[in-house]
Amino acid sequence: MKFKSDFLREINSRGFIYQSSDIDNLDYLMSKKKITAYIGFDITSDSLHIGSLVQLMLLNWLDEFGHKTIALVGGGTTLVGDPSGKDSTRQIMTLSQISENINKIKKTFNQFINLNERGTIVNNYEWLENLNYINFLRDIGSKLTINKMLTYESVKNRLDREQALTFLEFNYMLLQSYDFYHLKKNYDCILQLGGSDQWGNIINGIDLIRKILNEKTYALTSPLITNSDGSKMGKTAKGAVWLDKNKLNNFDFYQFWRNVNDEDVDKFLKLFTKIDLKEISKLAELKGQEINEAKKILAFEVTKLTRGADSAKEAEEIAHNIFNEKKIDERVVTLEINSDQIEKNKFTILDAIERLNLSKSRGDTKRLIKSKGIKINDEIYNSDDLSLQSYLNFPNLKISVGKKNIGILKIKN
Repeated sequence: MKFKSDFLREINSRGFIYQSSDIDNLDYLMSKKKITAYIGFDITSDSLHIGSLVQLMLLNWLDEFGHKTIALVGGGTTLVGDPSGKDSTRQIMTLSQISENINKIKKTFNQFINLNERGTIVNNYEWLENLNYINFLRDIGSKLTINKMLTYESVKNRLDREQALTFLEFNYMLLQSYDFYHLKKNYDCILQLGGSDQWGNIINGIDLIRKILNEKTYALTSPLITNSDGSKMGKTAKGAVWLDKNKLNNFDFYQFWRNVNDEDVDKFLKLFTKIDLKEISKLAELKGQEINEAKKILAFEVTKLTRGADSAKEAEEIAHNIFNEKKIDERVVTLEINSDQIEKNKFTILDAIERLNLSKSRGDTKRLIKSKGIKINDEIYNSDDLSLQSYLNFPNLKISVGKKNIGILKIKN
């Protein structure tokens, strides 16, 4: 389909569109005027992970083309728990936990949307907190049918597997529908975007708005992003790939993208960078060892978008120092050690710094650790047991003592 809207044309060519409602009319509207759109975000943790990156990129593209964006944080709905795509009931969180998570996640939104101009963050707890339950059931519950809810995949999958679906979670559909209704009524928001597992929830909201306000709104979902081997993207041996650098340091985040499968480079460049599509086509043609140059560009651009240019440069520099030995300053010493020595704690940070000749004595090393003067891969080392066991998944470690004394520890399996 040839789109008139710059936004829809761009995201379609990059692979963002999975399902949509009346996209022809939406395209016409977006080509004629600027609209308001929203995406809801889970706040069950104090950081978003790369599973949210597609939605953040959609907000970014909306902002790029001058549309108004709303990042809705589910302060109210997190108290209930979204059953979409989940196999079990979520743990119930407290209000204070949710509030703390929201405050920490806000800085990530700052990277993707202009909160001083077209973008805003809203918390649905503001309008869900004081809902009168009887009135809510009469006004909202009466407009949405159980029959239709049972046809949605997010519900069917749980029931087909005979897994518990509580009434508390079932109410989530009503609440999300009410969110869309509230945002249409108060912000003139006409488009909700989300992952493919949100389709039923969004359509419910469209139905509700039509029945109460007699106005038209739109849905657009993006596909589930998987690796070329079919595995779920974003899962590693160490766990989730967090967007907040306090949960995952810049080097590790950069290296995740640097190590993606060759077959995924083209797709990920389109989805997770702002690089021109013609340039991406050229990068996608690289083969063999040359594909690594495309991966470096991918890693740098995603890190820059998510965490800022300084974080991207920092991660790139660490990787450069570690993986390009010929260009490492001559003063940098390299040492190899077997992983089993670290695993059995027979080789500690004290041994590493001693063998790399980075401090005067073990006592001096201990004092440096206490004063936060030692870094591994540019992150402060602060393990009380002096172990290196948490770094076993890294083939190379950059150990820094002060600003000038640097050593490379290579871990062999």
